[in-house]
Formats: sequence, C-alpha cells, structure tokens
Amino acid sequence: MRDTYLERFPDPWKEFERMSRLLSRIASNSGKEFPPVNVWVNGDNAVVTTEIPGVDRDKIDISVSGNTVTLRGSRPASDIKEGESCHRHELRHGNFSKTIELPFNIDANQVHAVYKKGVLYISLPRVESDKPKKIEIKSE
Repeated sequence: MRDTYLERFPDPWKEFERMSRLLSRIASNSGKEFPPVNVWVNGDNAVVTTEIPGVDRDKIDISVSGNTVTLRGSRPASDIKEGESCHRHELRHGNFSKTIELPFNIDANQVHAVYKKGVLYISLPRVESDKPKKIEIKSE
C-alpha cells in the first residue's frame, strides 16, 4: 500500500525544473534591448524604424558615426495618483540607448528622421565613397 500522505506534496525536482524554466523565460524577456527596431537595407540605403510611443520628439537623440547609428532617449514613468496602486507594469520607462551597426558607412549629412504617431523612421544613406564603382574596361 502506497502512502497517500506523501503524494500530496509536489515533487521537489519537478518544482525546481518548473521554476528554472520560469526564471529563464523572465530573464530572456527582461534582457531584450529597448527599443526594438526593424532595419531594412538595400545597396545604397538603410531604413530603421522603431516604436517609442510616449516619448517626446525633443527627448530623442540620433547620432551617426561610421557604420553605426545610435538612438537615445527617455520615456517618463506613468504617474500613480494617491490611493492607486499598480496592478500590472509592463511598459518600460526611463532612459534608453541602442546602437545599430550597418554593413556600410553612413552619410551623416543625408540622414533623415521622421517621428509620427510614436513611430520613428530613420533613412540612412550609404556614403558615396563606399558605393561600388563600375570600372570601364578599355581596349587597346
């Protein structure tokens, strides 16, 4: 006859594995860089887009150096009024910085950025001296 008293307690190894999986999932989500970006590249241009709602345009800084573009900014925390408590908090706030490396050098004088409805669009053209040159073959 099996002891039913012990069956009421969870298996400590299974519980340990469950908690390890949970902690791994939490760690992998919290380690993701903010803001998430999409980058499209063709031969002569790259376009970076990112969604950063709640960030004032004045609080966004874009800098270019060589083949990298860096986004910096700040999103304020939500105000909690007296008598309220936070039930769920998933939106990030505070300072952020993200550097993106491209496969070519960027012409910093030709970069264009537009911020519309919380979405930032950055056009990053390739510097002229990095563009491939067609070499004409002469006959003798």
